[in-house]
Amino acid sequence: MRHLMNPLDFTVEELDRLFDLADDIAADPAKYAHTCDGKKLATCFYEPSTRTRLSFEAAMLNLGGQVLGFSDAGSSSASKGESVSDTIRIISCYADICAMRHPKEGAPMVAAGRSGIPVINAGDGGHQHPTQTLTDLLTIRALKGRLGNFTIGLCGDLKFGRTVHSLINALIRYPDIRFLFISPPELRVPDYITDMLSERGIEYEEVIRLEDCMADLDLLYMTRVQRERFFNEEDYVRLKDFYILNKEKLTLAKEDMLILHPLPRVNEISVEVDDDPRAVYFKQAQYGVYVRMALILTLLEIVPV
Repeated sequence: MRHLMNPLDFTVEELDRLFDLADDIAADPAKYAHTCDGKKLATCFYEPSTRTRLSFEAAMLNLGGQVLGFSDAGSSSASKGESVSDTIRIISCYADICAMRHPKEGAPMVAAGRSGIPVINAGDGGHQHPTQTLTDLLTIRALKGRLGNFTIGLCGDLKFGRTVHSLINALIRYPDIRFLFISPPELRVPDYITDMLSERGIEYEEVIRLEDCMADLDLLYMTRVQRERFFNEEDYVRLKDFYILNKEKLTLAKEDMLILHPLPRVNEISVEVDDDPRAVYFKQAQYGVYVRMALILTLLEIVPV
């Protein structure tokens, strides 16, 4: 039995196979419509989510399986004090695979240690969000035709953004990638990440103004400033509008640059950008369904006929 806690749980070769499967699902979804008949996915979400939870549910339903679970801790026995360890033992009696979102870092790992079924980390605090990273990698591969040989700018909340941390750790395994970290000083990428990049000899630069580096980017990964990660409202209000991507800033960008965003957005990307062909964040959400379908099949060890 295998779990997914971290994007690095899969080798580059295993990711290639996963993405090849996701590509085949996208090309011929009818072929996979009954591959999970009789199987159940439990979505255990201790923290609010729209895209991730519904994406997992859509993925399992598209495969012919069924879904059960809860969408916040208040509607689960956690509100009565039940531990994650006990919850997953019970869930293992009801379902074949579990996707868990939790505000505490490491909670899905605790669950995996006690689980009788595969557990997928659907986001744990500010730590990891591996299936978003798989979505990001599939999107880049599908639309750029490669994973490697590009400059990527990561903009916004680089301190608390689990999607950013996961993506950086996944991308360093591919060749010739240069990172530009675009953030206010208060939200700069953690030292352990820049230390790791320096040790590996991977090129990176920290920038405050988006305009100063836009022309260099092949990919721009925007993130929102997350109110739920701040300890006080004053700091959140001060920083929430630090970056807003609009049409004017896009005039500085390459014609083939791609704009990604894990969503939800607040106002860090103006709606006027949505119609620009470089804006691919809604396509990114669709790729998320395909890659989660592929992941469910892989962890359940189901080989489509």
